[in-house]
Formats: sequence, C-alpha cells, structure tokens
Amino acid sequence: MGVAGCGKSVVGEALAAALGALFIEGDRLHPPENVARMARGEPLTDALREGWLDTIGQRIAASVASGQGVVAACSALKRRYRDRLRGFCPNIVFVYLEIDPATAMRRVGNRKGHFMPASLVDSQFATLEPPATDEGALTLDGTRPVADVVATALSLFAR
Repeated sequence: MGVAGCGKSVVGEALAAALGALFIEGDRLHPPENVARMARGEPLTDALREGWLDTIGQRIAASVASGQGVVAACSALKRRYRDRLRGFCPNIVFVYLEIDPATAMRRVGNRKGHFMPASLVDSQFATLEPPATDEGALTLDGTRPVADVVATALSLFAR
C-alpha cells in the first residue's frame, strides 16, 4: 500500500513470487469510470473507491478461502479503506511503502502507459493516512532497491 509511484506493483509482484503467492494488481480492477476520471486528472472520492476496494477484497478473500496465498497492490490510503479490506480478510497484513512527494512525482512522471498522471500525486499525499501502530502494518522505505524491500518484508513475516 501507499501513494502512486511508491512501488506497490513492482514490490508486490516480487513479494508474491518469493512467497509462491497469487499477485493481484489493484489498478487493473478499477472500473472504467474511475480510470477515465483519473486520466483526466480528477482524484477519486471515497464513494468511488468503495466498489473498487470491495472487488479487491473479494479477490483476496477468494484466494485465501481456496488456500492460495495472495499479495495485492492497492493504495489503501486511508484507514477506512484498509478497514474495508480487513472486512474481507481479517488477518490481512499491509506493507506500507513510504516515499516522499518528490520521489513519487518523479516516478509517476516517468511512467509510460499508465492512466494516472503526475498531477494527482499531491492529492494522494493529501488523502494518505499512514498506518497507525495498532494496525499491525509493516512500514518500509519505498526508495530502497526492490530486492531489499522484499527481503525485509520476508524477514518480518517470518517473525
């Protein structure tokens, strides 16, 4: 979880591969209306995120129910979004990839073929509620090399 450009997809894919788990790319589950809105530079509202979060939560729950490990990339910027996902899978663990606004802006600006423009990075930070200590989330430095982030996450999961 984290703002656009923090590395959710790259780290998520690598973590899923290391765990032998299914990877769910949350961006691919946005309804077309949400994608069009973001492509126009309009941030999503809480109401527009609800169905998207439910879709991700349902996919996570279905994987867990079938005995398949799962890693999902999802911004989950607010506690209420994370709580909504917990409603589908109470034992979910969030890995918060923390980065600064300048790094996020640079990374999103350099992406090719993604619907989210760099102009929305500020709105991501305005919406962000970093996980509180009672959420049991892992906060990792999203500017570190992917292999280091994955190794750290794996070592923390092993505890």
